Amino acid sequence: MGDILAHESELLGLVKEYLDFAEFEDTLKTFSKECKIKGKPLSKSACGSLRDSKSSIIQKDLLAAFDSGDQKVFFDLWEGHIPSSIRAGDSLAQKLEFYLHIHFAIYLLKHSTGRPDKEELDERISYFKTYLETKGAALSQTTEFLPFYALPFVPNPMVHPSFKELFQDPWTPELKLKLEKFLALIFKASNTPKLLTLYKENGQTNKEVLQQLHQQLVEAERRSMTYLKRYNKIQADYHNLIGVTAELVDSLEATVSGKMITPEYLQSVCVRLFSNQMRQSLARSVDFTRPGTASTMLRASLAPVKLKDVPLLPSLDYEKLKKDLILGSDRLKAFLLQALRWRLTTSHPGEQRETVLQAYISNDLLDCHSHSQRSVLQLLHSKSEVVRQYMARLVNAFASLAEGRRYLAQSTKVLRMLEERLKEEDKDVITRENILGALQKFSLRLSHPRRPLQTAMIQDGLIFWLIDVLEEPDCLSDYTLEYSVALLMNLCLRSTGKNMCAKVAGLVLKVLSDLLGHENREIQPYVNGALYSILSIPSIREEARAMGMEDILCCFIKEGNAEMIRQIEFIIKQLHSEELLDGVPESDDDEDEDDEEDHDTMEADLDKDELIQPQLGELSGEKLLTTEYLGIMTNTGKVRRKGAAGVQWGGPEPLCRPITPGGHRTGYPVLEDHPISPQMAKHARNSCLPSLPNAHRPVCKGVMPGPEPCTSSSYDPVAPDCILNGCCNHL
Repeated sequence: MGDILAHESELLGLVKEYLDFAEFEDTLKTFSKECKIKGKPLSKSACGSLRDSKSSIIQKDLLAAFDSGDQKVFFDLWEGHIPSSIRAGDSLAQKLEFYLHIHFAIYLLKHSTGRPDKEELDERISYFKTYLETKGAALSQTTEFLPFYALPFVPNPMVHPSFKELFQDPWTPELKLKLEKFLALIFKASNTPKLLTLYKENGQTNKEVLQQLHQQLVEAERRSMTYLKRYNKIQADYHNLIGVTAELVDSLEATVSGKMITPEYLQSVCVRLFSNQMRQSLARSVDFTRPGTASTMLRASLAPVKLKDVPLLPSLDYEKLKKDLILGSDRLKAFLLQALRWRLTTSHPGEQRETVLQAYISNDLLDCHSHSQRSVLQLLHSKSEVVRQYMARLVNAFASLAEGRRYLAQSTKVLRMLEERLKEEDKDVITRENILGALQKFSLRLSHPRRPLQTAMIQDGLIFWLIDVLEEPDCLSDYTLEYSVALLMNLCLRSTGKNMCAKVAGLVLKVLSDLLGHENREIQPYVNGALYSILSIPSIREEARAMGMEDILCCFIKEGNAEMIRQIEFIIKQLHSEELLDGVPESDDDEDEDDEEDHDTMEADLDKDELIQPQLGELSGEKLLTTEYLGIMTNTGKVRRKGAAGVQWGGPEPLCRPITPGGHRTGYPVLEDHPISPQMAKHARNSCLPSLPNAHRPVCKGVMPGPEPCTSSSYDPVAPDCILNGCCNHL
């Protein structure tokens, strides 16, 4: 209470100043009267009084200079106290200033009793002429002011019909009235009461700070999820490393009895496998001459390193979700699509992500099985660019997961909509990228159930569309370029795809040969794979020979690296092959194929360049889902299929598998002699890849011999075991 009394006079003064500024006259009288009755000190704000006094003096000085014709004083005050932003940007201020210059230019002509002083008149006319050539030039195209640009050059403007109005009695008083109103408006705006200034400064600043903090919190949460995923992956890799090391140590210990290596050397090797904190104690306490000691200790070291349990995400009300996705506002639809995508992309690989995806599928989130005219899938054709893009991102996220691809591939309905959107979308690059990414992932497998989708893509003329797009590769983003070439190569592995290319053999060969020299070196394996595959058709080989394809390829042999040279040599051999006939039969497409191709690879690109950000107090992401759409037991257990993500890869693998660029963004080890995806190529440049022998590898007829299978337990199962080094002609 004491603090209030100490500042009461100042606070009441601020209130009075604001009421006066806002012209609450009756309220101000009542307020002043009540303060007087209660004996409250009521003083006018010192700052307000000072501002009012100063403004009043400036206005009086400007009007006095106007009346006396003192041009220099007036325009010094005008430029010193009228904000430059108003003088340069406000049309009313610009027009008024133009007429004020005319007023001072002709002042002597109107107010001199005799002949005006020629020198002073010439000086005023010269000043006006300079203004017209500089600041006044902006109005030279305005019909209202155009005649006045001739004023400095007219000998006697008083008798000129164009300037007759300027010398009539009402003109000067009307101009002065306009000036007074303008000054009153300007200085009132600049005399903002202190109470309003305090509110604006603190209120707006706090709002901006809160918004920034909110955005930072959202980003921090996303980064936290990313780091946690990396941490869990490192822990898993650590477990794998220790397990493998234990096996190696068992083998090394077996040699101790044969005196092949000394126990001391074995001890030093094993100790180096442990963390710095463990080395010293192990070196002192473990007897490495006893069989099994080291491997037992290695396996025991796994006990304290446990992966953190990851809880399942809350269940959702999918009926309400789908209803709002169809009937809600475009902004709500965009936030829901974003939140549902984030559930997939930020969830932990394993049970958490599998449960999320299974809930989406079991509740038919995308309405893939719906026959209604209004479905979630129809958002691909929304009028809103943001909604279209976010729907495409969500479909691409589904396609990045094995079970998601199976869900989308159950009919050609989704494929047709994606193809339609792909060919129509010319505004949003990211929308097209995500649709192209999803289609490319549909082309991964040659066996049931996605074989009909590949066939449909080929029959729908997607190869022709890809060739048309790839004619101008420099106009494409890296993502679009890489996925377009990868999709083209995967479709060219099919017999129908090769025969389709034969219809425009010259164009296909020209596009692929041009792409060989493209600056994006990540697409080379796909280009090589497509070339090798289509050259199994005799008519395409003939066209290639006629256009001098061998000479083109030889140019790249001179410039390429060892792997590129090796691949091109195989293409040249295929160019000279005479084995297959035109019109490859389709029956060979029906051969059974391994069902172990499906692994999950979630791309970082799915969440890049978000278009929408929540405003202060607006829900988004997981908070939106769990606050507005919390459900009961919609999460269901995932039924694992044979050959899903837990498959161990070993021994000889099929030589022909389509691939996806996204399958290698995580940087798995790759085979040196394999054509690789963009992400594999980037990783390969930073890795030491062993040169693997070509012997003892099953090879299909007419296929380039491939290397031994990769022995790394981290081999990426989404990638083909071989493309160039195994593009089977029976496909």
